Amino acid sequence: MFKLCRCARCGFLMTQDAPAEEEIARYYEAPDYISHTDTRKGMMNRVYHWARSYMLRRKAQLVERESHATKARLLDIGTGTGYFAAEMVGRGWQVDAVEKSALARQFAEEHFGLKVLPDHSLDALPEGAYRVVTLWHVMEHLYDLEATWKRIHQLLEERGVLIVAVPNCTSWDARKYGAYWAAYDVPRHLWHFTPNTIQQMGEKHGFILAERFPMPLDAFYVSMLSEKHMHHKGAFLRGLLAGIPAWWASLVRKERSSSMIYVFRKKRGGLQ
Repeated sequence: MFKLCRCARCGFLMTQDAPAEEEIARYYEAPDYISHTDTRKGMMNRVYHWARSYMLRRKAQLVERESHATKARLLDIGTGTGYFAAEMVGRGWQVDAVEKSALARQFAEEHFGLKVLPDHSLDALPEGAYRVVTLWHVMEHLYDLEATWKRIHQLLEERGVLIVAVPNCTSWDARKYGAYWAAYDVPRHLWHFTPNTIQQMGEKHGFILAERFPMPLDAFYVSMLSEKHMHHKGAFLRGLLAGIPAWWASLVRKERSSSMIYVFRKKRGGLQ
């Protein structure tokens, strides 16, 4: 069990007493942690793979639209098993990928032929070299959040775009499931963003929030996992049914989406 703590001044929600960075690895090496193991066991994981295949194309299209480029240099931080990086390479992009998990790096190399760098390589990458930096459900895992935002600002070119996807703890499904909401995913998720708090974080580090997009399919998968956490029978069907009003809520008001994609642009003139 882990407690969440909210900053009284800015409203930022954090996981209290999370394991130290050198101790967190065992939570990621669990066989059911799909981002690193790529498991297809069980109906919910098969749903995850179907949704990912669909979203890969949507993500690639979003990157090209927001960056006004079809072939440029991209850095994918927390690339996991390499699916998105491979998609962009296939579209002709020059991609550098960084991943902390040795198991996930090995998978990306064996299945996609990608050379994925360990996370400490971030400091050695060339500054001002990237048109786009992406973090797909990664920002919430970072131990040194402030340093990573600062480093991303340095790595992006002047016209650079930062694209971040994170769970939204003010979503319809987060309110429904409360402490059982699967996207809290403690202790792997250290930070729990809202549309307001991530915008504040971006502005603090020299970025302007340009666009926000809902990720409505996430509501179905997260609801299924939340039902499983509550040990309900028929978790798959119950989650599917719960996902329908959550999906509808995100269409009516995107700020209620289970997860959000945020597009940031570097401020002209850099940090103040």
